[in-house]
Parts: sequence; structure tokens; C-alpha cells
Amino acid sequence: MEKIRILIADDHSMVREGLKQLIELENDIEVVAQAGDGQDALDKIIEFNPDVVLLDVNMPVLNGLEVLEILNKEKIEVNVLMLTIHNEIEYLYKAVEIGVNGYVLKDSETDVLIRAIRTIHKGESYIQPNMASLLFKKINGELDNKAKHSKLTKREVEVLKLITQGLLNKEIANELCISEKTVKNHVSNIFKKIEVSDRTQAAVYAIKNNLVDIF
Repeated sequence: MEKIRILIADDHSMVREGLKQLIELENDIEVVAQAGDGQDALDKIIEFNPDVVLLDVNMPVLNGLEVLEILNKEKIEVNVLMLTIHNEIEYLYKAVEIGVNGYVLKDSETDVLIRAIRTIHKGESYIQPNMASLLFKKINGELDNKAKHSKLTKREVEVLKLITQGLLNKEIANELCISEKTVKNHVSNIFKKIEVSDRTQAAVYAIKNNLVDIF
């Protein structure tokens, strides 16, 4: 079985080692490299070509956002999972705007982290459900006057709400009693209508426009 290759970028060695030990309990995941600062992370991404990078927001030399921007600018293809804490919502919001693949809180349960890694490795974005309220506090009131969501059907709104809750296509299909293929079609239509490119941006749009009941 081909394993998911991980690079851990965090300026605290104990955090890196702790994450490594937790991650490598899974048979399908391995840590191929570690980095202690942003520049080191960029160098090792190029050297080791990992599938997924666990990227801390606050690091010396280059912070996580700067690393993310460089990866996008240089068109370096790697899935990035941002690691954040509760009081870094400003960074989180910026990461979403830049185009991060996913984000989790550092104090999350191990199963949340593993789920996020596997999800973004498959090419999907991961939204940690309990972070919706953090985003809401940042973007509440910033409504989109274009009301692109007025084009959405009732079913598409239902799918969008479940995306915002962090559900994957298969889980949405089970929840709505429809096929996974139908869900994929709905998701594609939603992205086109509200002009977003991934699930994270779709969730942010839903929160900004009060399409979900967060509390």
C-alpha cells in the first residue's frame, strides 16, 4: 500500500515529534521530513515532494501564510493543511483567501487531524466543523450584495449547508438519501453559481451570507 507522505513544519520540536508519533500510528501515513521554519519548509517541500504539508501559522524566517503564498505563486503542487489556534482567526481567514486546502486547530483530537490529512490528500478541502463559529465572528455582517446564492436550488442550499458542517460527499449522500454522484453534481453546480473553487471558499461564502445556522 502506498502511504501518504507528510512533511511537518512547526518551530517547536516537541510539537513536531508529537505529531509524528501520532500520525505514524496509522498504517497509510508516514512522515518523510520535518522543518523548523518557513524557509526550511519550502526547501524540504522541493527536496522531498510530500503529498501533504502540516504547516504551522507562526514560524520564524517565513510564517505559514508567506509559505502558502510562495507555494501558490511558484505553482508548487502540494496539499497544505494549516495548523492554527483559537486566537489566530485573522491568519485563518487570510489562509482561506490565499487558498489553503484545509485547516485544523492544534488542540483537535487525533482522529480530526487524520481525517483532514486523508481528505485533502484525495483532492478535497477539509473544513473543521467547530471552526465555523470562529470564521463567523470575523466575517459576520460582510454580506455579498450580489446575492449569487439566489441562483441556488433548494437542494443545492441543503448540500452547501452540509459542506459547511464539514461533511464529505459520501456523508452528504447518506444524509440526503441521494447518490454520491448526484452530490458531486450539486457541488460542482454550487461552485459555479457562487463563483468559488473549493469547499472551504464555499463554506466561507455560506457563513458570510447567513445561509447556515452556526449556533
